Amino acid sequence: MRKSLLVLLLWAPFAMALLPQPVQRLDQSTQQAIQRFLLHNRILDSPQDLDSAPYIVAADAGRVLGGNGERVHARGNLDPSQPHYGIFRRGKVYTDPQTQELLGINADDIGTARFVTAGDLTTLAVQRVTQEVRPGDRLLRAQSPVDPATLEVISTAPFIEGHIIDIPKGVTQIGVLDAVTLNKGRRDGLVEGQLLSVIKAGATVRDSLTGTPTRLPDERAGTLLVFRTYEKLSYGLILNASRPLAVMDRFETAHQTQ
Repeated sequence: MRKSLLVLLLWAPFAMALLPQPVQRLDQSTQQAIQRFLLHNRILDSPQDLDSAPYIVAADAGRVLGGNGERVHARGNLDPSQPHYGIFRRGKVYTDPQTQELLGINADDIGTARFVTAGDLTTLAVQRVTQEVRPGDRLLRAQSPVDPATLEVISTAPFIEGHIIDIPKGVTQIGVLDAVTLNKGRRDGLVEGQLLSVIKAGATVRDSLTGTPTRLPDERAGTLLVFRTYEKLSYGLILNASRPLAVMDRFETAHQTQ
């Protein structure tokens, strides 16, 4: 009896490890922040992905601008079975801060349009705009969706480090529930749901006794969640921050050291 009890006690930790771990879901405010951001932001792997896409020629009746509810005419390979297209304009070009490798471009959201009729020029009805549609704006198919309600937080992941290289909404200081662009993507092993620690570089001060410059230790200053990955870039959302964060702050896999 005692031997059986001892065996059970020894095997209990292993048995618990084999049980499915509880899934950590995102709270409502985090889900809403991700949904709002993805509605207006998109990354393309290269400028050619945008330059080769169908484009707006003119608005209805030959006008050069198109607003919400108007029809626009486009040229390019548009699929009638694809009922809705996003309207985009070239935004920031991202390069790696250390290697200068081209990582991708931000496609600025202009609006959405619904397919109406095909021909030498395809007619579309503008359904939503963030600003006026211009000739040369590009039309892209919808990207595969990310449902924040089903996004699972990953507790373990390989060590990855990199830098925050942009704040798409254009501010200089980053706070909680702000989205940021990261210089690592799927090819580097980043996955959606991964947690990363944000590291602030230690300031350089002068030793008051010796007069020599001394760099203070780096400090963990926040946590971000990767919610959308591309080949070479990713979007992350700041979940918490103990101090203001900024572009070029470093990140690394959370709860893990090299």
